Amino acid sequence: MPALPRYPDLDHLRRIAKERLRAARGGDPNALRWIGEVGAGRTLAAAHLHLARDYGFASWPALQLEVARRRVLDLYDADALATFLADRPELATAALKHWQDHPRGASPLGYLAMARYDTSSHTWRDVSGTAAAAHILIAAGAFVDGHTGDPETPLITAASYGDADVAAVLIAAGADLDATARDDAGGVPGGSALLHAAVFGMTDVVDVLVAAGARIRSIEEAAAVGDVSGWLSPRTPPEARLRALIMAADHQRIDVLDVLIAAGTPVDAEDVMFHRHPLRLAAANGRSGSVRALLAHGADPARHDSDGLTPLDLCRRGRADATDVSDHDDVDALLACPTPPEIA
Repeated sequence: MPALPRYPDLDHLRRIAKERLRAARGGDPNALRWIGEVGAGRTLAAAHLHLARDYGFASWPALQLEVARRRVLDLYDADALATFLADRPELATAALKHWQDHPRGASPLGYLAMARYDTSSHTWRDVSGTAAAAHILIAAGAFVDGHTGDPETPLITAASYGDADVAAVLIAAGADLDATARDDAGGVPGGSALLHAAVFGMTDVVDVLVAAGARIRSIEEAAAVGDVSGWLSPRTPPEARLRALIMAADHQRIDVLDVLIAAGTPVDAEDVMFHRHPLRLAAANGRSGSVRALLAHGADPARHDSDGLTPLDLCRRGRADATDVSDHDDVDALLACPTPPEIA
């Protein structure tokens, strides 16, 4: 079954229907078989109906309505969304389906929560208006924690994609701070919103979640939050310490980074579970403060990954996806410098 492209052209689909109808009327056996499957005669309405069913919709108007819904969601305009939903409140909860860039479907709230990432071009972008649109969806009946059985809650999605404003709206509406993703979900299976924000380097969301009372479950999450007091001891497993160091580097928790290294955590080790390395990750994500601190602690700027990429290589690759390249420029300058900076 085909799926709708990111920006479907309804006029193009109408032309396809007309061409197949013309072929059927001309006796083409494939076209006759195709249009005959709906049992509505050789009419344009029958061609539209069959084309809609090809894309997984019950009718041509249903396909048109889904295209219209996604277009209004993409406006991030609260007034336009409220007008659209006024006579169709069920569309605030019904999943978006049959889209090429969302093959697993998405709830409207979940779709808004991931708006910072353009799934069609695989690029990050700045968006505004998602929080106001989330308010409208919730007022229209959208489930704050999603449907039972969803792979993850909208709050976990917002945490993964770094939309702190949508996260705050969901929390204010009563979202479950400590809900966890299904074990077969993408991202961090079984992880909470806080763990997702920590793993994906979404510091703004980490701060929103902690301020709202999200439970910290591990030294890794504590490092992302910025305080490992009560979590670090001689009994803390070395791998957990290393993952905590990586989290501290990615979230620029410099005090935690210093504490972990002072406690004997190796500055240049690689996490065997996720194959992440403090300096390489900090460089890739443009964390100039962490890069400066790690270099001062003796991190090797030439230590490459399994693909032969150095921290500087990863910084330059990360710059291509960044919405603001100034941080990556700072990291580039630090890594290109032959003399590591001294610890302040």
